Amino acid sequence: MTPIGTFYGDAVYKYDAPRQGRLFAGHPGRIELNAGQNFEMALRDLDGFERIWVIFQFHENEGWRPTTRPPVPPKGKDRVGTFASRSPYRPNPIGLSCVRLLKIEGLTLYVDEADLLNETPVLDIKPYIPMADAFPDAKAGWVEEQVGDVWAIEMSEEFAAQNRWIAEHSVFDLFSFAQVQLSRGNFAKDVFDSSRRRLTIDTNTHTGVLAYRTFRIHFNYDEPERQVLLQRISSGYSAEDLKQGTEDKYGDKDLHREFLYLCANGLKKN
Repeated sequence: MTPIGTFYGDAVYKYDAPRQGRLFAGHPGRIELNAGQNFEMALRDLDGFERIWVIFQFHENEGWRPTTRPPVPPKGKDRVGTFASRSPYRPNPIGLSCVRLLKIEGLTLYVDEADLLNETPVLDIKPYIPMADAFPDAKAGWVEEQVGDVWAIEMSEEFAAQNRWIAEHSVFDLFSFAQVQLSRGNFAKDVFDSSRRRLTIDTNTHTGVLAYRTFRIHFNYDEPERQVLLQRISSGYSAEDLKQGTEDKYGDKDLHREFLYLCANGLKKN
């Protein structure tokens, strides 16, 4: 198979990707189809559909695993079979995502609620047809046996101000990332499972730090109430890292320097 185009979006690293596209609403991306293959004609009549199926390649993965550990496992199980899961580690690295179609301009499809990584190769596009594709009463196997609660994710005023500033000066949205990573789970040991996330937890103080790219999200949690309070954001760079003239691998050190300067001088909350 040959890719027909490429998806471009906010999720660059594997840990950026949401577990399901619907958890990433408000993060539009685009699919750019290859030119010179008469795809303009192939797109005819698609703009009347609200949703489309995107078949894509898991281009960041190598190899496959016969079993996988789901984010919220069923009661009494730690792993399930790969063919009974949405794991990206499959014998053939093919993914399927039902995304919201916003508009079409030429060979570019603007979409939302996509769980694809940036620069994902797109293999095919099909319309989502509710009459044929939606079976809300269908049994969902082990998914119906999942044991877990939804944790409420809240922000302090300090975090909200910092997150707003970062969002205005970059493509990063740390609040959405924290929602995706910390909102579902069994008990604290499952919600805050460092085997799947860049995360450190102090169970004595009920605090934690979640890494998002080169930023760090500091939070505390209340297990009985199933609540997480995002307290503040810090830089993952040290003072030595941020000295002028040091290597800027990710091209974001100026952003961090300005962010830290504003935080030190009172980043406005409003």
